[in-house]
Amino acid sequence: MAGLGLLIIRLLTGISFMGHGAQKMFGWFGGGGVKGTSQFFESIGVKPPRAMAVMAGLSELVGGLLFALGLLTPLAALLIAAAMVVAIAKVSGQNGYWITENGYEYNLMIIVTVIGVALIGPGTYSIDALIF
Repeated sequence: MAGLGLLIIRLLTGISFMGHGAQKMFGWFGGGGVKGTSQFFESIGVKPPRAMAVMAGLSELVGGLLFALGLLTPLAALLIAAAMVVAIAKVSGQNGYWITENGYEYNLMIIVTVIGVALIGPGTYSIDALIF
């Protein structure tokens, strides 16, 4: 059952992050694409905005795909966690903990989830289990 539980966690988290990456990279699912993300990053002082928008989008897209597949799970967790650390540092960290106040609660829960899975391992139903 643990393998099935890890699969469910990996799939929902990974697919969600793939969606966030697609928002940043391609403008899908109501996102701004690279142009809109660059403009937002510039407004919050992230430099260089276009390069960082592409890096954030790729981190979320690739990290999400790898995490969902259970492939190179520690790398996937690092890519996702890094994006969330930047989100805390640049967007939600100054608002306190609670999401109801636009705080970093959600971002921290994602970090804990992906790091926890990376430490436990991706489970039986993963590509890592097949090749390592």
